[in-house]
Amino acid sequence: MVAMTGNAAAQIQKLLLKQQMPGGGLRVGVKAGGCSGFEYVFEWEAAPKDTDLVFEGPNGVRVWVDPRSHRLLDGTTLDYDSSLLSRGFVFQNPHAKSTCGCGVSFTV
Repeated sequence: MVAMTGNAAAQIQKLLLKQQMPGGGLRVGVKAGGCSGFEYVFEWEAAPKDTDLVFEGPNGVRVWVDPRSHRLLDGTTLDYDSSLLSRGFVFQNPHAKSTCGCGVSFTV
């Protein structure tokens, strides 16, 4: 399961409207790379693929994850930080043993 906070859901909803995809969702995945071994990837899409796992958050916002990425994302909570020092999505991933300073790459 991938959960999202109210802040993350509000930001996803806002960006989907900006992308002119009011019925779409955010694809979240993992690929090899980054400075720590794996990195998170995002993509705006109008609809999930047949094999995707679909997770719904506050206000009906949807995130889809491919089965391969789900192995490393299961139990993750997606948040959105809008503080003065940083702005962006933040992953609270129980599988990540360490993360890079950028917050986008991690090791397992």
